[in-house]
Order: sequence, then C-alpha cells, then structure tokens
Amino acid sequence: MLADAAARFFEERFVPREPQWSRDGLMDRGAWNEAGRVGLLCASIPEAYGGGGGTLAHDIVIFSEQARALVGSFSNTVHSGIVAHYLLHYGSEAQKRRWLPKMASGEMVGAIAMSEPDAGSDLQAIRTRARRDGDHYVIDGAKTFITNGYHADLVFVVAKTDSAAKGSRGTSIIVVETRDLAGFRRGKVLDKLGNRGSDTAELFFDGVRVPVENLLGPEEGQGFPQLMAQLPAERLYIAMNAVAQMERAVAMTVDYVKARTVFGQPLSSLQNTRFKLAECRSKAQIARVYVDNCLVRCLADELSNDDAAVAKWWVTQTCNEVVDECLQLHGGNGYILDYPIARLYANARVGPIYGGSNEIMKEIIARELFR
Repeated sequence: MLADAAARFFEERFVPREPQWSRDGLMDRGAWNEAGRVGLLCASIPEAYGGGGGTLAHDIVIFSEQARALVGSFSNTVHSGIVAHYLLHYGSEAQKRRWLPKMASGEMVGAIAMSEPDAGSDLQAIRTRARRDGDHYVIDGAKTFITNGYHADLVFVVAKTDSAAKGSRGTSIIVVETRDLAGFRRGKVLDKLGNRGSDTAELFFDGVRVPVENLLGPEEGQGFPQLMAQLPAERLYIAMNAVAQMERAVAMTVDYVKARTVFGQPLSSLQNTRFKLAECRSKAQIARVYVDNCLVRCLADELSNDDAAVAKWWVTQTCNEVVDECLQLHGGNGYILDYPIARLYANARVGPIYGGSNEIMKEIIARELFR
C-alpha cells in the first residue's frame, strides 16, 4: 500500500515537474512540504517526534519508488534516511523534539556536510574547525558536494573540535540552523551530469557562531564513531536505489524492443536482444535478493560494514552495466534525453562515487579479509 501511494504521488506530482527542476538545477522548495503532507518524509521516525512510526524498510519503499519513477531532484534519502537518523540516534531529547517534527512536515530540510574540497571519501582529512568560545562554537571552513545544500535549513556539520587530535579523533557533528545565520554562505548550485535538479551546493562557514547545545551527542569527539555506525544503512539505501533503477531500465527496454522494428521484424525477436535482456534481468534479480537480505539483517541491527560495502559497490557497478546495455538496445534514441533511459544513464553514474567511492568499499572489504 505504501509503495502504491508513493508511486502515485511521484508520478502525479513530481514526474511532470522533473524536467523544469533539471533545467533550474533545483526543485521547488514547496515540494518538500507537499511530500511532508502525504507522509513521505521521516517515515521511519517515531510518531512521538512527528514521523511515520515505521522502520528503515518503510523508508526504502519510498526511496525505491522515487528511483523507479526517475525523480532525481528529490534528495529524501539524505533528509529522512540519513540526517533524521543521526538526530534520532544521537540527539538529546530536546534536540529531537525541536527539529524532527519540522523535518517530518517539510518545514525544515536537512543536509549533512561531510565532504570538503580536499576531503571526500577520506573523512579523516577534514579541515573545518569548531572552536569553543564560551557558550558557542565558532565554525570556520568550507564544504562541497552537499546534497540539499541550497534548501537546507538544518545542516549537520562534521568538524574538528580538537585541532590537536590526529586522524579521525577530535571530530564532532554540530547542528547548524542556517536561517539568518551570520557568517554562513551558500555557494553556487553545482552543475552535475545527472540528478540535475538535486541542489548539490558548496557551503561556507566564516566565524559562524552556534550554541554549544547544538553539539550532537553528549560529548565532543564522537563524530567519527557516529558516522561509522550509520554508514551501513546509508550504503544500503544507495544499493536499493540502484536495484530499483536496474528494474526500471529492464522493464522500459523490454517495452521498447517489442515496439521497435528492424529489418522488418521486432527488435525483440533478435537473439542478441533477448540474450542481453536475459542477462540484465538476471543481474537485477540477483542484486534484489542480496540487498533484500541485507535489509533483513539491517532491521535486526546485524548488517556489518563490510557486507554493506559489498552491496554498495557491486550493485551500483552492476546497475551501471545494466543501464548501459539497456541504453545500447535503444540505439540512437538512447542518446537522446527525451528518452528516460538516457536520463537514467546519467543519474545512475553517481552510484559508484557517492556514499564512499567503490574503491573505498573494496578497501573496507579487503581490511576485513586480511585483519
């Protein structure tokens, strides 16, 4: 029922506006409120904090239907799946009651600011600093590739609170309310290959003062363990989105080759077409089974970091292979953005990059093998 409701919402409300959002480089701010009104935000957050009272599985149903609808402008995965859960797991009771209901309604849009110009997958290299000054932190630094960065009212900033600490030590997460905040500045919305309507932006902090009670967690220096604990679920979201993209690519290509004629016969009658789509369907089904298994383990709090890394790298890589094969079967039309397969090709390419590059995923797996 949730999948059907989410699919109808995306097809009726967001799909018709997706081309304009892609041209503009960001979606309408009011679209967040629309999604909140129908219960598509914070579905796995307890009802006591304004959420839907569901589990991670409910979030994944919503995210998957969005991916299947080819809506690349709406970064609910970051807002509901990632930011809201950092707040739920590590926030104080006052913080949760202050911010989660507004996130569930769409009144506030959430973002997490990890990546920097010189620190992408290597979070130990972050240079943003948060210096204690009385009852405030003073934040200085720059962040880039921040999803929801343009619309974000609430940014979870990963910063060094102990500048003398080496590596990942001395890192904290500080919640920043951006509205009318002195010293906070948004850079340009980045012009991307795919998911063009998703407002990926640069953020700058120049002496930004934030109350010390906005620290996430009971004490400083807990940022890196907090990030590591949440990463398996985050990577599962990425893998599940890739599964939905594969399934949509195969379905739309089957329809296309049935209707397309070559040499006086349907393209679907040629053995190469049939074999290629048989391979694509097999890969999508194998990915579905593995990721569903990961979901069951994640719900039981048993999904390991290395198993989540397997899901993230293999499924996103396989998704790119499947979508590429499907685009090829569209011939010249596959290269035209009027055809959904072309947009899907561009959108899927980020899968092996974000959430930790696939090369980092393999290193995580290798460390477990050789520890």
